[in-house]
Amino acid sequence: MNMTFRWYGRDNDTVTLEQVKQIPNVKGIVWALHRKPVGEVWETDEIKSEVEYIKSFGFHADVVESVNIHESIKLGNNERDLFIENYKKTIRNLGEFGVKVICYNFMPVFDWTRTDLYRSLPDGSTALFYEKNKVEELDPQDLIKTVSEASDLTLPGWEPEKMSRIQELFAAYQHVSAEDLWENLRYFLQEILPVAEEAGIKMAIHPDDPPWSIFGLPRITTGDESLQKLLSISDSPSNGITFCTGSLGANPQNDMVELARKFAERSPFAHIRNVKIFENGDFIETSHLTADGSINIKGVVKELSEIQYEGYVRPDHGRHLWGEECRPGYGLYDRALGIMYLHGLWDAYQSEK
Repeated sequence: MNMTFRWYGRDNDTVTLEQVKQIPNVKGIVWALHRKPVGEVWETDEIKSEVEYIKSFGFHADVVESVNIHESIKLGNNERDLFIENYKKTIRNLGEFGVKVICYNFMPVFDWTRTDLYRSLPDGSTALFYEKNKVEELDPQDLIKTVSEASDLTLPGWEPEKMSRIQELFAAYQHVSAEDLWENLRYFLQEILPVAEEAGIKMAIHPDDPPWSIFGLPRITTGDESLQKLLSISDSPSNGITFCTGSLGANPQNDMVELARKFAERSPFAHIRNVKIFENGDFIETSHLTADGSINIKGVVKELSEIQYEGYVRPDHGRHLWGEECRPGYGLYDRALGIMYLHGLWDAYQSEK
């Protein structure tokens, strides 16, 4: 298990690499050029600067999350080939600097979706919260306002330039079905996977968050059947999954231990976090501790231990603790606690062997 920590870059994160270095056994930083407009080529000088800075603290920079996919590719319109060529150039450039995994997603318009970014928990901390009925009744513009006003820091998947085109994008997706989206994903992967193989990079798709349709937009990476379908598109070793327990696990029909058993070996990257699911379909993110949520984190880590998982792991969204002011879900304290819990589980299972 290769423990990592997601970081948003210099002047774009309340957490510093000096602080991350004090968390035991964190080996790498999960990074991206977050200020780069979606669809543009990541140039080698930009990559070099970020990788060298990360390595100067003793971390590797093997994992990028994310090289976001332009909506033209998801829509399959006549501009997609231009943006696919840009994506190929970025893959080649990242390969030159030793990147091993690119996490990406194929969610239309919105990335992760929550209705409250600072919902109070009984212990006094706050966390990301999803209210099912509110999403079903909410105007997308109201959701955009909620997210944009939550933080002065960039939020992945909620880029202002994309949100400003929301009505145009909804109109473009009006006649895009789930099968259309699958076909556009297949086209994208068949184009870029040979390039990824040459560059020594594994592409790892992130499941939809949450794993069901919102605002009438199709979502296709939602559970067992869809993950099998994704892998059937290509048997390339570069075609893989980001195994996210919190995204997939928000649907109680997804047995995360069973999914770990089936897909861990095709998942070069794993996000491990917990959520508490309520009977009405709402969910809130909790500590990583198994007992605090609805996901069997202990069982997932045991499955990873059983196969001597050597992929990259990171704690995912954390609570906001002890008055920390941070990007929603991405503070220092709770993610550090999560890392130590995951290390403890791993060490205990490994000592049984």
